[in-house]
Amino acid sequence: MSFVTAPTASTPRATQGATAPRLVGDLAVWLIILAELLTFGIFFVSYAFARLQDVPLFNASQSTLDLTYGGLNTALLITASWCVVRAIQSVKRGAVPRGAAWLLAALAGGGGFVAIKLMEYAAKWAAGVDLSTNTFYMFYFLLTGFHFFHVLAAMVFLAILTVQTLRGRYGPGDVHALETGAAFWHMVDLLWIVLFPLIYVMR
Repeated sequence: MSFVTAPTASTPRATQGATAPRLVGDLAVWLIILAELLTFGIFFVSYAFARLQDVPLFNASQSTLDLTYGGLNTALLITASWCVVRAIQSVKRGAVPRGAAWLLAALAGGGGFVAIKLMEYAAKWAAGVDLSTNTFYMFYFLLTGFHFFHVLAAMVFLAILTVQTLRGRYGPGDVHALETGAAFWHMVDLLWIVLFPLIYVMR
């Protein structure tokens, strides 16, 4: 998804004013996104530092995670982001019902992520693994849990936008709210793309 639009060298001077660079989505949401990225960045650095203190423990604990579940969740979030992009493209073309269908598909992807993550958590808790098990699992539950609640928040945001889209609230000349929701959703996707290799894969 492109974050800004800008005139090209071939754009006539008379029309360049109409295609001036702009921020896609609401500024307030972008400030929230920057704050969330900073927060997660601090968590990531803390995790990396803790891992350096006890690499064998982290490697052993990481080996108990299910890479298949992690991979499926990665595919689900990336696909959901693609669906959100298609939704905005459809609404911009005036195909509002199709746009709503793409948003529903994105919500389905998010729902699949939530279901798989809950199964992962349930399996760990059933095995007696929790925040107090060791340092790795403390970070595992804190990082993935914090992200999990961001997925839920993004899904609520998308659900509201889906209802509004179905009601005809948005159209070719009004996709600002949809772009704002998309920006937040893409942040959630980006965070998981970092979390998956960091927590599940890297040794």
